[in-house]
Amino acid sequence: MVVESASRMEDAGSALDLEITESVIMEDVDRIVPILQTIRGLGVEIYIDDFGTGYSSLAYIARLPIHSLKIDRSFIIGMTQNPESLAIVRSVISLAHSLRLHVVAEGVETEEQMALLRQLKCDQAQGYLLSYPVPVEEVAGILTRFT
Repeated sequence: MVVESASRMEDAGSALDLEITESVIMEDVDRIVPILQTIRGLGVEIYIDDFGTGYSSLAYIARLPIHSLKIDRSFIIGMTQNPESLAIVRSVISLAHSLRLHVVAEGVETEEQMALLRQLKCDQAQGYLLSYPVPVEEVAGILTRFT
Protein backbone atom coordinates (compact mmCIF):
# COMPACT_ATOMS: atom_id res chain seq x y z
CA MET A 1 0.00 0.00 0.00
CA VAL A 2 2.81 2.45 0.77
CA VAL A 3 4.46 1.67 -2.55
CA GLU A 4 1.21 2.40 -4.36
CA SER A 5 0.90 5.79 -2.65
CA ALA A 6 4.50 6.67 -3.47
CA SER A 7 3.91 5.65 -7.06
CA ARG A 8 0.88 7.94 -7.32
CA MET A 9 2.91 10.82 -5.88
CA GLU A 10 5.67 10.24 -8.44
CA ASP A 11 3.08 10.23 -11.24
CA ALA A 12 1.63 13.52 -9.99
CA GLY A 13 5.09 15.03 -9.68
CA SER A 14 5.96 14.23 -13.28
CA ALA A 15 3.34 16.77 -14.37
CA LEU A 16 5.14 19.55 -12.49
CA ASP A 17 8.25 21.58 -13.30
CA LEU A 18 9.92 23.70 -10.63
CA GLU A 19 12.05 26.67 -11.60
CA ILE A 20 14.45 27.96 -8.98
CA THR A 21 16.84 30.82 -9.63
CA GLU A 22 20.54 30.24 -9.52
CA SER A 23 20.96 32.91 -6.84
CA VAL A 24 18.51 31.16 -4.48
CA ILE A 25 20.34 27.86 -4.82
CA MET A 26 23.72 29.47 -4.19
CA GLU A 27 22.52 31.16 -0.98
CA ASP A 28 22.82 27.85 0.90
CA VAL A 29 23.70 24.96 -1.39
CA ASP A 30 24.26 22.45 1.41
CA ARG A 31 20.76 23.06 2.78
CA ILE A 32 19.00 23.23 -0.59
CA VAL A 33 20.48 20.10 -2.24
CA PRO A 34 18.66 17.60 0.05
CA ILE A 35 15.40 19.51 -0.42
CA LEU A 36 15.80 19.41 -4.20
CA GLN A 37 16.65 15.69 -4.03
CA THR A 38 13.38 15.04 -2.19
CA ILE A 39 11.41 17.09 -4.71
CA ARG A 40 13.15 15.37 -7.64
CA GLY A 41 12.33 12.00 -6.03
CA LEU A 42 8.65 12.88 -6.41
CA GLY A 43 9.15 13.08 -10.17
CA VAL A 44 9.26 16.88 -10.34
CA GLU A 45 11.65 18.24 -12.97
CA ILE A 46 13.86 21.00 -11.56
CA TYR A 47 15.14 23.84 -13.71
CA ILE A 48 17.81 26.36 -12.73
CA ASP A 49 16.44 29.67 -13.95
CA ASP A 50 18.59 32.65 -14.98
CA PHE A 51 21.68 30.47 -15.22
CA GLY A 52 24.83 32.50 -15.70
CA THR A 53 23.68 35.64 -13.92
CA GLY A 54 24.63 34.63 -10.39
CA TYR A 55 27.74 33.39 -8.72
CA SER A 56 27.40 29.67 -9.18
CA SER A 57 30.32 27.35 -8.94
CA LEU A 58 30.55 24.80 -11.71
CA ALA A 59 31.46 22.24 -9.06
CA TYR A 60 27.95 22.57 -7.64
CA ILE A 61 26.14 22.16 -10.95
CA ALA A 62 27.18 18.50 -11.18
CA ARG A 63 25.98 17.94 -7.59
CA LEU A 64 22.54 19.41 -7.97
CA PRO A 65 19.59 17.07 -8.62
CA ILE A 66 18.33 19.12 -11.56
CA HIS A 67 16.84 18.39 -14.95
CA SER A 68 17.59 21.60 -16.85
CA LEU A 69 19.54 24.81 -17.09
CA LYS A 70 17.79 27.89 -18.42
CA ILE A 71 20.22 30.27 -20.10
CA ASP A 72 19.43 33.83 -19.11
CA ARG A 73 17.92 36.10 -21.71
CA SER A 74 20.80 38.58 -21.44
CA PHE A 75 23.15 36.06 -23.09
CA ILE A 76 20.61 35.04 -25.76
CA ILE A 77 19.94 38.63 -26.81
CA GLY A 78 23.63 39.40 -27.24
CA MET A 79 24.80 36.18 -28.86
CA THR A 80 24.16 37.25 -32.47
CA GLN A 81 26.30 40.41 -32.17
CA ASN A 82 28.68 39.67 -29.32
CA PRO A 83 31.25 36.84 -29.63
CA GLU A 84 31.60 36.67 -25.84
CA SER A 85 27.86 36.09 -25.33
CA LEU A 86 27.91 33.46 -28.07
CA ALA A 87 30.86 31.73 -26.39
CA ILE A 88 28.96 31.65 -23.09
CA VAL A 89 25.81 30.23 -24.70
CA ARG A 90 27.81 27.61 -26.59
CA SER A 91 29.72 26.65 -23.43
CA VAL A 92 26.60 26.39 -21.26
CA ILE A 93 24.88 24.16 -23.82
CA SER A 94 27.95 21.94 -24.09
CA LEU A 95 28.40 21.77 -20.31
CA ALA A 96 24.74 20.97 -19.72
CA HIS A 97 24.68 18.24 -22.35
CA SER A 98 27.89 16.75 -20.93
CA LEU A 99 26.11 16.53 -17.57
CA ARG A 100 23.02 15.03 -19.28
CA LEU A 101 20.96 18.14 -18.60
CA HIS A 102 18.31 19.71 -20.74
CA VAL A 103 18.92 23.32 -21.91
CA VAL A 104 16.31 26.05 -22.31
CA ALA A 105 17.14 29.41 -23.89
CA GLU A 106 15.16 32.29 -22.40
CA GLY A 107 14.18 35.45 -24.25
CA VAL A 108 14.37 34.25 -27.85
CA GLU A 109 13.05 37.13 -29.96
CA THR A 110 14.45 36.69 -33.49
CA GLU A 111 14.67 34.01 -36.15
CA GLU A 112 18.44 34.55 -36.19
CA GLN A 113 18.68 33.66 -32.49
CA MET A 114 16.47 30.60 -33.01
CA ALA A 115 18.55 29.39 -35.98
CA LEU A 116 21.76 29.77 -33.98
CA LEU A 117 20.27 27.92 -31.00
CA ARG A 118 19.21 25.07 -33.29
CA GLN A 119 22.74 24.94 -34.70
CA LEU A 120 24.12 24.80 -31.14
CA LYS A 121 21.65 21.97 -30.36
CA CYS A 122 19.79 23.85 -27.63
CA ASP A 123 16.92 21.65 -26.49
CA GLN A 124 14.19 24.22 -26.01
CA ALA A 125 13.49 27.93 -26.36
CA GLN A 126 11.05 30.38 -24.92
CA GLY A 127 10.42 34.01 -25.73
CA TYR A 128 8.40 36.48 -27.73
CA LEU A 129 9.36 34.84 -31.03
CA LEU A 130 7.27 31.85 -29.97
CA SER A 131 4.50 33.59 -28.02
CA TYR A 132 3.76 36.72 -26.11
CA PRO A 133 2.25 36.24 -22.64
CA VAL A 134 -1.40 35.21 -22.85
CA PRO A 135 -4.24 35.17 -20.33
CA VAL A 136 -4.76 31.81 -18.62
CA GLU A 137 -8.16 31.47 -20.33
CA GLU A 138 -6.42 31.26 -23.74
CA VAL A 139 -3.81 28.63 -22.84
CA ALA A 140 -6.03 25.59 -23.52
CA GLY A 141 -6.88 26.88 -27.00
CA ILE A 142 -3.22 27.45 -27.82
CA LEU A 143 -2.23 23.99 -26.61
CA THR A 144 -4.83 22.29 -28.83
CA ARG A 145 -3.06 23.75 -31.89
CA PHE A 146 0.07 21.75 -30.98
CA THR A 147 -1.55 18.38 -30.27
